[in-house]
Amino acid sequence: MPKVSYGETPFILTYGTEAMIPVEINVPTDRMRLTGEENEDDLRLNLNFTEERREAAARREVEYKKAMEKYYNSRVREVKFKVGDLVLWENETGRQQGQGKLGPRWEGPYQVIWAGDKGAYKMAYHTGEEVPRTWNAMQLRKYYA
Repeated sequence: MPKVSYGETPFILTYGTEAMIPVEINVPTDRMRLTGEENEDDLRLNLNFTEERREAAARREVEYKKAMEKYYNSRVREVKFKVGDLVLWENETGRQQGQGKLGPRWEGPYQVIWAGDKGAYKMAYHTGEEVPRTWNAMQLRKYYA
């Protein structure tokens, strides 16, 4: 099947020609009607255009990735916390061992004591002692008291 991102099958990009399935051998198709010499000429012609097909597929893949990035970025809501905000952190990322499916999903509240420019945050326990690692905004949630 042709890949959505680049519009060609991997077989065409690798070998320069369409794959022949066993059904095509028994059923007469345009491809099977060619004589040996005509088939060789067609295969050589396909090989000449293989590099062009690969370049076109690479261009289509870049365009597809840009469209996907634009779609994703248009729907992502950026989360920012300020120093002093109370937050919860995701329990799966904070524990060495999981709590199981019935365990709490969020742990806290903790206070933000440092906010980096790329979404990194340092936290402090309610006693004021600093948590020994940094956290990403994707693993944090605002705590409303």
